[in-house]
Amino acid sequence: MAKLSRLPKFAADLLAACPSSGTGVHQWLFKCAGALQRAGCGEEEAAALIAKAAAGCGRELEPHEIPDAIKNSKGATTTSTPNSPAAKAAPPASKWPKPKLQLIESIENEPGAPGLVDLAERSPVRFEDDRSRTEEIIDRLYPGNPLLCCGLRKNHAGTGTREEWRGKLAGLPLIVPNPMTAEEGRRKTDGKLSTRTLDNTGPRRFLVVEFDDKRGEDSQAARLWHLSRFSPLVMAVHSGGKSVHGWFCTHGDTEADWLKFMRYAVSLGADPATWTRCQLVRMPDGTRREAGAAPRRQAVHYFDPEALPC
Repeated sequence: MAKLSRLPKFAADLLAACPSSGTGVHQWLFKCAGALQRAGCGEEEAAALIAKAAAGCGRELEPHEIPDAIKNSKGATTTSTPNSPAAKAAPPASKWPKPKLQLIESIENEPGAPGLVDLAERSPVRFEDDRSRTEEIIDRLYPGNPLLCCGLRKNHAGTGTREEWRGKLAGLPLIVPNPMTAEEGRRKTDGKLSTRTLDNTGPRRFLVVEFDDKRGEDSQAARLWHLSRFSPLVMAVHSGGKSVHGWFCTHGDTEADWLKFMRYAVSLGADPATWTRCQLVRMPDGTRREAGAAPRRQAVHYFDPEALPC
């Protein structure tokens, strides 16, 4: 196994700079994987070094997170021309733009840019009491009785009809924002059946934008409001940690349109992980649960049902 002292300085420095939970761990994993591959580390070697460096991040990594980061970073570390086969095969993560600090700062300083409290005050629907609104919100987001994938953790999620989930959702932290087409689908990695795969995820109904960075909730609120100029903001959900998830309705637009939107959001600091249709995001008004911590409410700060297609 490679020793830290033998690594190039750029790789060693990146490993030593693991962020805390809620401040960009996912993006850090991807960057570390790419740096270690450029440094000549094999997959097992890189995985061991990243796992050791991430031990103090404040949360337990999911079993797939490091392998996925290594796999997805391969395309980003391949030198190729834009039209070469290697470039065409590169995963989407290799094509995301880098955050543009000057642009982010200009949005934060725009006259009338809202902080999180201001965003809540602008909400067309305001929840004035402490009663759970999860079931009410889910009914508005998903009319009828579609299949929904929800769960406690990324590796502990199930798929069932909306009615099968009724009465259970307020206690859960995670949901796939797009309805499912079947209770199970085949995973691309090994062909095995799973309750949450791209294979059994339906067309995109919502695109969720999360700013998982250190600029604070007021900055995140300002950026979500800025993005609402290009597509109506349906909902802003607090993660129960340090981030705010903005839900945008994708009805009537093409995937190409939404890819442009997402690329722009990523240039403002958004986490590209939520582009994946089967990615779990925070349950509206659900409950965040972490080992050793008290349950935390994932409050809905902004809700505009008029932005929904029906």
